[in-house]
Amino acid sequence: QVQLVESGGGLVLPGSSMRLSCTVVGSTLSSIAVTWFRQTPEKEREFVGTITSGGFRIVYSDSVKGRFTIDRDNAKNTVSLQMNSLKPEDTAVYFCAARITDRYSTNSYWTDSSLYHYWGQGTQVTVSS
Repeated sequence: QVQLVESGGGLVLPGSSMRLSCTVVGSTLSSIAVTWFRQTPEKEREFVGTITSGGFRIVYSDSVKGRFTIDRDNAKNTVSLQMNSLKPEDTAVYFCAARITDRYSTNSYWTDSSLYHYWGQGTQVTVSS
């Protein structure tokens, strides 16, 4: 059984930075694609960014490109989302999700949240003055 444990989140001022982490238990990062989504009461779950299981491909949504960065620490089995220049519209509950991959899909990614097998508990990020 794969579990995703998120940490980070909270309240920050616009223009600030914040780092979220997603620690994976029960699988190695080389076997899963890990993706960050976010959701507000007004919107459906939105794709934020992803890192493929091969680790060589990282893709971001246009809304966060240039401000957010995804990295992973294989030794700690953790994928992190570094968020810089935060805006009020970044306020949401952030989720990490994992999809099991095989040797043919190490460079593949999926933006559809329904295609993910495992989810973290979600963490609130609020950007407000």
